[in-house]
Amino acid sequence: MGTRPAIACIGAGRMGRGIAHSVAYAGHRAVLVDAKSRSEDEFARLSQEALAEIRGGLASVAALGAFDASAIAAIMARISVCSLDDAERGLAGCEIVFEAVPEVLDAKRDAFALFDAHADDGAILASTTSTILSTDLSGFTKRPQNFLNAHWLNPAFLMPLVELSPTDATDPQTLARLRGLLEAMGKVPIVCKASPGYIVPRIQALAMNEAARLVEEGVASAEDIDKAVTYGFGLRFGVLGLLEFIDWGGGDILYYASNYLRDAFDDDRFKAPEVISQNMKEGRIGLKTGSGFFDYSKMDVEAYRQRRMADFLRALDGAGMTRGPVLDDQ
Repeated sequence: MGTRPAIACIGAGRMGRGIAHSVAYAGHRAVLVDAKSRSEDEFARLSQEALAEIRGGLASVAALGAFDASAIAAIMARISVCSLDDAERGLAGCEIVFEAVPEVLDAKRDAFALFDAHADDGAILASTTSTILSTDLSGFTKRPQNFLNAHWLNPAFLMPLVELSPTDATDPQTLARLRGLLEAMGKVPIVCKASPGYIVPRIQALAMNEAARLVEEGVASAEDIDKAVTYGFGLRFGVLGLLEFIDWGGGDILYYASNYLRDAFDDDRFKAPEVISQNMKEGRIGLKTGSGFFDYSKMDVEAYRQRRMADFLRALDGAGMTRGPVLDDQ
């Protein structure tokens, strides 16, 4: 394997530290660049706090048996923290630069200017914003062809998913390079258009708000609602994706259930989207018709069901929920 590229992160807060943890664990040199001007004493405190947090995260994961704790020293040796005044040295030689400053446009603009001034010519700039569109940030850099968004989920060192959102100006090679690097690190990058909330934040905002409404309306206790999510949603959708689950049960079930909820609550937030209605009209209901959001026409459906059932049983086992049959009738 060739030399792993050095990776920098502008912003030494929670996200930057999580990314540094991830990339150093994967064998890369990681540089945390402080995005704020500080006195020597203030920077020394920040640097110590950042490195201590990363070391603590590594120790916690090692204690759970994920890897041998004897590797922590080698991982930490790959991580450095540099001050804003030393950003030129910190960014030099880094092929990927993640921006992880607060969700404030002026802070983003300053971070992008730092990249433009000091990053290598071919370096990739990837914001980690979860709220601002990549298309709204692209104009902040003089190198829009090298820019895209890379939204990591917290905690960044544990969650595998990274949502990549290029713009029309992003060079396809920029996307391919970053995607390949993340995959080599063991991450799961997916690509989406610049859209408010991207994918995960948009879906989870609806789910979290609905859970809060259930408490607000007195439907159930917070404890029981979270049990429902943990032992219902969590186990089910840890095996089947949301769209896969629609196909599994049948888009017609979702269509009729959505219309019932819309009428019961007199609220269009429960209304089925047009794509569900269109699939109904075209007979693309899911597994039972051979197509839905996915094509099952050339698939051994029974073998597919068995694979998913095995996945589900493994999830139950991991959650400590598997039990053998009761054979004694007494």
